[in-house]
Amino acid sequence: MQLQFSFIIPVYNRPDEIQELLQSFKTLQGNTPFEIVIVEDGSTISSEKIVDAFREKLDISYFFKENSGPGDSRNFGMQNAKGNYFIILDSDCILPENYLIEVEKSLAENYVDCFGGPDAAHNSFTSLQKAINFSMTSFITTGGIRGNKKSVDTFQPRSFNMGLSKEAFIASKGFGRIHPGEDPDLSIRLWDLGYKTKLIPEAFVYHKRRISWSKFYKQVHKFGLVRPILNKWHPTTKKITYWFPAVFCVGLIISILLTFLNFNWGLVGYMLYFVIAFILALVATKSVVVSMLSLLAIVIQFFGYGYGFLKSTLVVSIFNKNPEMYFSELFFKSK
Repeated sequence: MQLQFSFIIPVYNRPDEIQELLQSFKTLQGNTPFEIVIVEDGSTISSEKIVDAFREKLDISYFFKENSGPGDSRNFGMQNAKGNYFIILDSDCILPENYLIEVEKSLAENYVDCFGGPDAAHNSFTSLQKAINFSMTSFITTGGIRGNKKSVDTFQPRSFNMGLSKEAFIASKGFGRIHPGEDPDLSIRLWDLGYKTKLIPEAFVYHKRRISWSKFYKQVHKFGLVRPILNKWHPTTKKITYWFPAVFCVGLIISILLTFLNFNWGLVGYMLYFVIAFILALVATKSVVVSMLSLLAIVIQFFGYGYGFLKSTLVVSIFNKNPEMYFSELFFKSK
């Protein structure tokens, strides 16, 4: 099958991000023809003028639709795309010039109907962005699930950097209404339909994450809320590792309390963990400042996710309540 790629990019009030992403397309190398589909998801700050400035150099389609969330906007983009293989990106990503070459090479060697790629921090990113990137990608925090070569057989692509064939999109009907969590939900449903997924480690993107500490906490808290819902929808995908952030946080609190009773070994263990994390961050980022901020990012990530996970587990699994009723902020309304 001759592949024709369609890059699907939903955007919401982020014309500056679209500017940077489209600029990176101008240096993109590869042999496969591609188009770019921009879906404006009910923005009040339009990206249309930015898109128009690139029309002479790039094959771009622009659509404006009522706000219905990123999952539905990606579905809309795929429904209106011309290609037979879709590559879905977040608007806050930047493509390295060899991105498409790596995708072409990997699919030619081992074709799958759905792939994902990791994210990385560009040298131009702020210290905050680099610290959060480390926290979100390091094996000492997430197990390296966004970029672990050993995760290939059961890899759940994330929609900031995800490929999906037209065939698989039609069969699965694309993304659901939950957000976040719409991407692992899609991956699991694809597996149930017999499709395979994989990680392409070399097909990374620079994921800018224009974010503050408070926004980061809110983001990871939602990740924690979503996971027990996905576990209930897809019980065969439950993993004990999903409990790690919650156990980590409870253990840290208990260890601190025990120091008042002169039991210090628990806290010593946590201090050792943070020392190792600091060293790994220092090796990865070459910055003491970023490494220190990475420790704060880890704490925020674990407490935000862990608290959300415990709260959602209590509501969804223990009390067997309807998640859409109790966590309505995680669901976009049907159109």
